[in-house]
Amino acid sequence: MLPYIIGGVAALVFAVVGFFAGSAYRKKSAEATIGSAEDEARRILSDAMKNAASKKKEALLEAKDEIHQLRQETEKELRERRSEVQRQEHRIQQKEETLDKKMDNLEAKEEKLSLRTKEIDLKLEECDRIKQSQMDLLEKISGFSKEQAKAHLLELLDGELTHEKAVKILEVEQQTKEEADKIAKNIIGHAIQRCAADHSSEMTVSVVALPNDEMKGRIIGREGRNIRALETATGVDLIIDDTPEAITLSSFDPVRREIARVALEKLILDGRIHPGRIEETVEKATAEVEATIKQEGEHAMIEAGVHNLHPELVRLLGKLRYRTSYGQNVLNHSMEVCHISGLIAAEMGADITLAKRAGLLHDIGKALDHEQEGSHIQLGVEAAKKYRENDTVINAIHAHHGDVEPKTVIACIVQAADAISAARPGARRENIENYIKRLEKLEEIANSFSGVDTSFAIQAGREIRIVVKPEMVTDDEMVLMSHQIAEKIESELEYPGQIKINVIRESRAVDYAK
Repeated sequence: MLPYIIGGVAALVFAVVGFFAGSAYRKKSAEATIGSAEDEARRILSDAMKNAASKKKEALLEAKDEIHQLRQETEKELRERRSEVQRQEHRIQQKEETLDKKMDNLEAKEEKLSLRTKEIDLKLEECDRIKQSQMDLLEKISGFSKEQAKAHLLELLDGELTHEKAVKILEVEQQTKEEADKIAKNIIGHAIQRCAADHSSEMTVSVVALPNDEMKGRIIGREGRNIRALETATGVDLIIDDTPEAITLSSFDPVRREIARVALEKLILDGRIHPGRIEETVEKATAEVEATIKQEGEHAMIEAGVHNLHPELVRLLGKLRYRTSYGQNVLNHSMEVCHISGLIAAEMGADITLAKRAGLLHDIGKALDHEQEGSHIQLGVEAAKKYRENDTVINAIHAHHGDVEPKTVIACIVQAADAISAARPGARRENIENYIKRLEKLEEIANSFSGVDTSFAIQAGREIRIVVKPEMVTDDEMVLMSHQIAEKIESELEYPGQIKINVIRESRAVDYAK
């Protein structure tokens, strides 16, 4: 056992000795490595300092070159600016000299004007003196003072005005006699129209008598230019058939038809028929029909016993003369409602005057629904508000079809009177109204397109004639527009057969030889 222990101890001793001996060797080796590393570090540092010094010199040289270049550019820019400043100073100096000259001229002109003003003042004073001396001389010669002369002149003027008034009264009486025959014919014609209105053609045509059949050719014109000009200007279709010495005018709008009839009769009497003359005659006929519309409105107002209506409301009343609703003349219907409302108000002890006023105006919007969007009730309410009608009248217009609740007894009276007038036997026909609405819708669709100047539904709704603005619609766009209008009509309307879309684009140049 002991020998084993001794051997182990010996082995341990050798191991410890070996360990310390290895440690001393590694220490020496590490110290040698550190020494060589320090030498290498010193060498690298020395090289780095040399390189830094070299780069520093290079950077300084580059900086000096750049500074020198910038200095040269700056000096050049300063020289250019100095030169520009000198030029500006020279220009300013020239302008100052020019302004000085102008100021001198203005001062001279002011002196001249001042002298001229003094001369004018002196002349005005002299004129006043001369005028006063002449007035004194006139008073001395005439024996009248200024006030007496004024009274004498007024007396003479009053006598002349009395004569003029008498002449004017005679002219009005003569004109009334001349128009009486025409008014009677119109009344008879509309009575026949109402009695024989079983067919739409009888409600949409007028016949113009011709002196001879040769006149048909003159109305048609070379290559049809006259008839086209008349149809384009009026929106009425002229039907020239085998009927001897007669031309038929067809249009759903009676105002257009009346304008065309008056214009055609004037052209036949005048004998000069060409496009320029046609346009002038249509304008005159339009003015005459407008005057007739005004007269009809005034007559209706007087007959109804309603006063103090706004002139525009009177004109709208006259337009109702040419408007029908389900075949019933709207102006006649309004007059009936006016009288019935007055009778009912008298029985109920209500305000008769206000009831008649509301009854007369209840359908006033129907004079506008051809021209503006919206129902005739909305348009009528807007018109009544615009021209400051009574609130009771406005409510009666608004409530006569039950769109709003009636707020007054007058509104209820107008509702009842409207129903009585519309429901009496033979008053209305549904088919005529639908036909008219279809024609109106045709024109509404055409007018909804940009560039359309005007449109006319003719041939009983089988054709729509559209006049476009040449500066807004080209020939190519015109073709495209006709297709688009056709598609819209197909999608929005129900109609028998087919409808021809006729788009017209015309440019004119007019000059005068003097």
